Amino acid sequence: MKVSTRGDYASRALLSLALHRSDGPTSVRDIAERTGLPQPYLEQILLALKGAGLVRSKRGVGGGYVLAREPEEITLAQIVSAVDGPIRAGDFGEPHTGGACDHEGQCVLLAIWGDLSHRMRSLLDDYTLADLSGMTRGERDWPG
Repeated sequence: MKVSTRGDYASRALLSLALHRSDGPTSVRDIAERTGLPQPYLEQILLALKGAGLVRSKRGVGGGYVLAREPEEITLAQIVSAVDGPIRAGDFGEPHTGGACDHEGQCVLLAIWGDLSHRMRSLLDDYTLADLSGMTRGERDWPG
């Protein structure tokens, strides 16, 4: 699996919101300036994140975006899935369905790709915005 630019940008934007939660709603312009992300693309990403229920927006003076849930409740898997769709190693199908095992070795590989997809989702579910905020502030150890 390769995390797309959208997935990376979405993660960076939400991390910025988590780091500056106490500041209240944050404008797209401010998020773009803090993260170095292109504002027009960031606007599209934030709309997708809003549709997924990860952020809320407030219009008008003092408006902007805020997290829709606590940072402890938002995982990297949720963020990436919101902008990229399901996290999986590939779109190969499931073993033993629709003739998926009609060819030599195909079923065992389908099972492995499925296991890999599960492990990727699980790994990304292990990291919350609270974890990332703590790492960014030097309060938690970095992975690896």
